[in-house]
Amino acid sequence: MSSISLQGQCAVIHGGGGAIGGAVARAFAQAGARVFLAGRTRARLDAVARDIATAGGRADVAVVDALDEEAMLRHAQEVAEQAGGIDIAFNAVGVMHVQGRPLSALSLEDYFLPVQAYTRSNFLTARAVAPHMARRGGGVIVSVSTPASRLPGPGYLGHAVACAGVEALTRHMAGELAAFNIRSVCIRSHAIPEAAAAGSHSHEVFRPAAESMGMTVEQMLAAKPAGLLVKRLPSLDQMASTAVFVASAHAGAMTGAVVNLSGGVTLD
Repeated sequence: MSSISLQGQCAVIHGGGGAIGGAVARAFAQAGARVFLAGRTRARLDAVARDIATAGGRADVAVVDALDEEAMLRHAQEVAEQAGGIDIAFNAVGVMHVQGRPLSALSLEDYFLPVQAYTRSNFLTARAVAPHMARRGGGVIVSVSTPASRLPGPGYLGHAVACAGVEALTRHMAGELAAFNIRSVCIRSHAIPEAAAAGSHSHEVFRPAAESMGMTVEQMLAAKPAGLLVKRLPSLDQMASTAVFVASAHAGAMTGAVVNLSGGVTLD
């Protein structure tokens, strides 16, 4: 990762105070990008910004609801005015939702909440930053999904459809924005144990499944999940390093792609 430079790039990270968003933000800053952190919790955003500043980087912080269209458009405009444009957008927004319930026990509201939230936030990210990237001469929009997008369940119906929707949005945005030299890439990552341990909403999402097996979340994630072809689940460093690569000129021929960090649980 140290050989890949994002020097002079402006990167917006939604969900920048979370475990994944924070790790990616630190990696972007280490690679030379100016980072703009956005999220719902100021204290967590400030903590990531302090880490970046301590390491010699630069980070700005804003409290932004990634489901609020006006707030997203306003924030992108403010960032573009401060930085002269936007080059990279990374959406690491996490939404608490229900997993572990079969269709017979799943309400319409619980099914639709993740579908609506994840596809809405990723659509709004693209809509907010694309005009500023176009004026800059191009850019890259990076989203996150999970292997649920390709797996048949049971117990995570809403999450599966949400992830499939984010991947579909990634592919369509690649064609939608190609004329403006804007790339669109999704990173499909399996569960990251460090993220759950660091206070990610994923800990509570995974808890019902873990309890049904008589385990803690930590024990469940420490076990080798069914279908995993490598020795361990992905790490935050692997996620962050992958994000730096796909955001860089090294991945300039990559768009409409889903980068597979599932450990072999899904194969392409």
